[in-house]
Amino acid sequence: MINKRCSGKGGESSADKGYEEVRIEKSKNVCNVCEDYAKRQSAKPVAVMCCDGACLRGEIARQAANILCHSIAPEKTVRICLGGAFTKNTGQRSLVRNAARVIALEGCFVNCSSRMMNGVIKGLEPEVVIADRLYEFDRTMFGVDEMPPEQILAHARTVARKIADSL
Repeated sequence: MINKRCSGKGGESSADKGYEEVRIEKSKNVCNVCEDYAKRQSAKPVAVMCCDGACLRGEIARQAANILCHSIAPEKTVRICLGGAFTKNTGQRSLVRNAARVIALEGCFVNCSSRMMNGVIKGLEPEVVIADRLYEFDRTMFGVDEMPPEQILAHARTVARKIADSL
């Protein structure tokens, strides 16, 4: 691959179009609690990776993933730590790589979690669920403080139930 650097004139070279280059410092740190969790969860057939955006849509997706994996279908699903899976080739990434089925629960159409993980697992083809298409709300809202917590939870439950129906 040709690696051309930006000239400082605000444009991408043709070799860079379609991709961003990300350099992540390798870590010697390993969380044993996380690794133990990954080992315990490895037999579950469905890995759920999720948007963890700080916006309203990301918060609803995050809560939906937790409800799905920890309340509605804990025997079938494992909730992935997106940061751990993206930044280190350890247990969390293995859960995604080895799952029979991978669901990317995206807060919105930007599809951050699936794009991130496609960058570290070649050929990954998750089922992408765009959460904000599964409930009705005022689409001009962005922040988590713009919707009452009870309504956020209700939307998250709606999303989780719709995904659970497909399991």
